[in-house]
Amino acid sequence: MPHKDDTAGRRIAVIIVTFNNYSHIDGCLHSLSTALSGYKARVFVVDNASSDGTTEYLQNPELPAKFSFHKLVLIFNDRNTGFTYAVNQGLRIADENYIILLNPDIILQPQVITTLVGSLSDNVGVAAPQLRFPDGRVQPSCRRFPRKRDVFFSVTGLAALFKNSSLFNGWKMPDFDHSCARSVDQPQGAFLLIRRDVLQQTGLLDERFPMFFSDVDWCYRAKQQGFEIVFNPQANVVHYKGASVYRKRLHMIVSSHRSFVDYFKKYDRTGIQRLLTWLIFLLLLITTLPRLLGATLFNNHHS
Repeated sequence: MPHKDDTAGRRIAVIIVTFNNYSHIDGCLHSLSTALSGYKARVFVVDNASSDGTTEYLQNPELPAKFSFHKLVLIFNDRNTGFTYAVNQGLRIADENYIILLNPDIILQPQVITTLVGSLSDNVGVAAPQLRFPDGRVQPSCRRFPRKRDVFFSVTGLAALFKNSSLFNGWKMPDFDHSCARSVDQPQGAFLLIRRDVLQQTGLLDERFPMFFSDVDWCYRAKQQGFEIVFNPQANVVHYKGASVYRKRLHMIVSSHRSFVDYFKKYDRTGIQRLLTWLIFLLLLITTLPRLLGATLFNNHHS
């Protein structure tokens, strides 16, 4: 049964967190303005102390007049508070029927929001579009919830060796070509459309995950509440993947490993589960150094 789309249902809040996204934020906002045509929308942009001109761009007093948003709400943090905390700053204010979590390196197609809203129903509380690279190729963006064995398969190279295996690489869904609509565990958090009642029951993002896994954890909690999450390829957007992450690659590797462990720790209930998480921590610790060395070489090569 489709979710009712009355006049009140045309109210949408969009939350965008920026950190040194000057090269992408203008294109994102302009495409968002077109996609929100017909909606009463408040767009919250939370800037985490950018230093590349993003802050100055957002502070231009003529900026709101360029877009069709009902209101552009700007929040400037005096330091980088972390992605998750910044998202929650917007979520605490937003009271619209629908809420979109949106990365600033996304370019929206005109009908993407309307298509995704049509995907929602009494049971379906979250919808995500197909992500594409700028050249049109489809980005794999859906995964199953990770299990501890997935970490073992990854760090031992088994996942890479058997990348099409549902056993060794099942977490990354190699059996799914992202061309058909289906229920999923966790679409990438670059673009999530959420019904407000789902957010009210599931709660805010968990700030123990400052950058990574807050979307994974939130989707897990939403599913625990009985809500379905759908991936709809009829709605698609361009995603300049990793535009912010690659600029701080070393820090992001450490943060992602830490969040992986914290995610498992959060749901451990028995001594055996905690022991396995400790072993996962050791595995990730051992593999962190070569990954950092590889990232350093990558940065030096591209500098």
